[in-house]
Amino acid sequence: MAARGGVAARLLRVWLSAGILGRWAPWAARCPGAGRALSGLSARWVGQVRAPAAAPLWKPRLPGANLPGGGISSVLSSVTSLLPSILQQPARTVTYCSLRKGKRKTVKAVIYRFLRLHNGLWVRRKAGYKKKLWKKSAAQRKRLRELVFCNRTQCKLLDKMTTSFWKRRN
Repeated sequence: MAARGGVAARLLRVWLSAGILGRWAPWAARCPGAGRALSGLSARWVGQVRAPAAAPLWKPRLPGANLPGGGISSVLSSVTSLLPSILQQPARTVTYCSLRKGKRKTVKAVIYRFLRLHNGLWVRRKAGYKKKLWKKSAAQRKRLRELVFCNRTQCKLLDKMTTSFWKRRN
């Protein structure tokens, strides 16, 4: 919810700086509930908007006329195209391929950090088990040394990142 409000506030700031909502600013300053009426405008943003002195309130104006490069639609499309990249969590899903035959190669970081069991599960150490051990208690150090199972989606991804050599029976 907070992220959605932040994006809306950012979009609103773009509209206000471009003068799109400028003709409603005098009305918003006069009305007591104008902050709610203008789709979530706060009084602080309404107070900063100045309407043109010569333009009357009832004169129809194209909202994107003073925006370069296509008006509101271009602003909205650029903002909405950026949204998925902001909301996604970073993840490593790299699979290496050979240049000659296109075969999959093993990602070495997976081999160094994880261990594959014979039933297809992967185990790893807890994060931070080597870091700043001098300030951790003995019980916490013991808990950090324990192995943790990876979940199903992580196991499938780790299997994609390794070749059949690492899945063989020893």
